[in-house]
Amino acid sequence: MIRLFSHWCHWRPLAQALLDSAFVIVGIVIALMWNRHGLPIDHKQIVVFCLLLIAVAMSISALLGVYQRIHRRTIIDGRTQALLAVYLSFPIAYALYILLPLAPASPELAQLSAMSAVFGLLVSRISTNATNTGTSKHRILVFGTGAKALEVKRTLNRSDPAAEIVGFFAGPNENDSILPRNQILSHYRTLTETALAANVQEIVVALTERRGGSMPLRELLDCKLRGIRVLDLASHFEKTLGQIRLDSLYAGWLIFGDGFSQGYFRSFIKRVSDIFFSLILLVVALPVMIVTGLLIVLEDGLPVFYRQERVGLNGRLFNVIKFRSMRCDAEKDGTPVWATAADDRVTKVGRIIRRLRFDELPQLFCVLKGDMSLVGPRPERPFFADQLTKDIPFYAVRHSVKPGLTGWAQVCYHYGATIEDSAEKLQYDLYYVKNHSLFLDLVVLFETVGVVITGRGAH
Repeated sequence: MIRLFSHWCHWRPLAQALLDSAFVIVGIVIALMWNRHGLPIDHKQIVVFCLLLIAVAMSISALLGVYQRIHRRTIIDGRTQALLAVYLSFPIAYALYILLPLAPASPELAQLSAMSAVFGLLVSRISTNATNTGTSKHRILVFGTGAKALEVKRTLNRSDPAAEIVGFFAGPNENDSILPRNQILSHYRTLTETALAANVQEIVVALTERRGGSMPLRELLDCKLRGIRVLDLASHFEKTLGQIRLDSLYAGWLIFGDGFSQGYFRSFIKRVSDIFFSLILLVVALPVMIVTGLLIVLEDGLPVFYRQERVGLNGRLFNVIKFRSMRCDAEKDGTPVWATAADDRVTKVGRIIRRLRFDELPQLFCVLKGDMSLVGPRPERPFFADQLTKDIPFYAVRHSVKPGLTGWAQVCYHYGATIEDSAEKLQYDLYYVKNHSLFLDLVVLFETVGVVITGRGAH
């Protein structure tokens, strides 16, 4: 794992993206070298075409999930996905190039450049899918043998195929292990000696009891000085799962750790980006919004829009606006009710627009007004926010940034309507609040398009 603009990423998807870009560039260079017929060359246009091709290829690959680190696809599925990405990328890129006010000096050369890049890109994708299982492993030692250590093992097995747990080292006060005996390393050596002998690259401290001399600070420091990364449980889950787990979180970690940057420059850039992209999205989505409004009126009459009070930045209340997807009497008794996945209050049109996320489009006006951002935690109703603040530790931290039209929690966790689901989503919201950047916002927006296309998590 590497940290890129405060966001933890796996190196393999990044390497694959760079390799794909390299093959596109090499293909175009080869086409230029084979220009035996003396076709006219405009190097500026070739550079534009090259950049456009790379942008489209990487965007489609990201939307199709080619660069996903955590997946359950087989090798055959991966190859099919890669082929689909390649054969969609080049026609779309070339069509955009033709439609842009950049009349190519030589369409033949552009076509030859694209075809030259296809072969290398296909070889890269297929060979990568075939050899993923044989890549070198990241060797990890788990310091602990209790329930927390077992949870580390489960999360690594589920989320990081490149991680290899070399074993578990029991703490001084851990007498009752719940792990198999053959996975627990011998105490004949110290922690430092054991880590060096096993060629460990990372130690995850997952002790059940950390008081009364359970933490050998000197040995952990020695390991760090020898080049071994030492992570506590909260940092491990942040890096591995993209969430800050509540069961391993304490206030000191939030206070003294890095992140939670709310500088003026960051806020200014985010606001400008929100205005720019929301205006573009409103123009593109205007026909869809008009048709959606007409369908709502035809099925259930007026009103078309639904306004509701939500909690925003620093706890300030504002009115969110959405297309009405429920009956007008959905809360006729005046008591707020959680929306459920199969809610009988949802109309027929409402069920469709919820699945396609079209009901969220009017919130773009809230983004323009400044009450919301394109990316951020989901804005909650005051009734539920007060309840969740009492029941869930650190819930109010999510109000330190503007709520968003989409967010890290929305793309990482399915729709939920219980306190337990809110606690799970809060763990992703805390990760976003701590590490938010324009790069992470772009990642979330790409993931959101994938969610809309597949319908994953619709409610």
